Amino acid sequence: MTLVLYAHPFSSYCQKALIALYENGTPFELRLLAPDQPEHLAALEALWPFKRFPVLVDEGCPIMEASIIVEHLDLHHPGRVRLLPADPAAALEVRFMDRFFDNYVSTPQQKIVFDALRAEADRDRAGVADARAVLETAYAWLDTHMAERTWAAGGTFGLADCAAAPFLFYADWTHAIDTRFRHVRAYRNRLLARPSVARAVDEARPYRPFFPLGAPDRD
Repeated sequence: MTLVLYAHPFSSYCQKALIALYENGTPFELRLLAPDQPEHLAALEALWPFKRFPVLVDEGCPIMEASIIVEHLDLHHPGRVRLLPADPAAALEVRFMDRFFDNYVSTPQQKIVFDALRAEADRDRAGVADARAVLETAYAWLDTHMAERTWAAGGTFGLADCAAAPFLFYADWTHAIDTRFRHVRAYRNRLLARPSVARAVDEARPYRPFFPLGAPDRD
């Protein structure tokens, strides 16, 4: 049975799953979550009432949460690129870096974006300032971490990099990565040059006008 992914290509968490699929050329059917395809939105809600995406369906079984989807693919649909090391200790490092990008890059980045979508009277200026401070701390820590690395963990491209690619991509749009964080900027460039990441970025290009902070004329 074909793998089915309920997703939208502009979503960073969907891109995390898409990059994993593209890395190994894993066949799947994309069911685009868009207003003009309400049947896909209804099917998503039937699978997962929180209506969060992506959701992968494999042999009728739904798998929720992008990180779990990537691990599921690595376990049940492995390819040439292994996204988690077989060694449990090495896998812990990969999972830690995946959580780092989720919690300390994506979460504050999305806080800023969601705040921009609010009416002016409902804006949380203190919360946005806190989110920007978290991103600055994350960039500084990651710059040291990446000083002598090509990929985030384990020595090869994997789950953590599937997370890093879309999260750093949008984070730099939202709160620019300063030039003093040269290792982070170089890592982001390496990610964008990866064919699986470049494909995900290209597929999302038509939706850039919807970015509430204004998509920069680059990338």
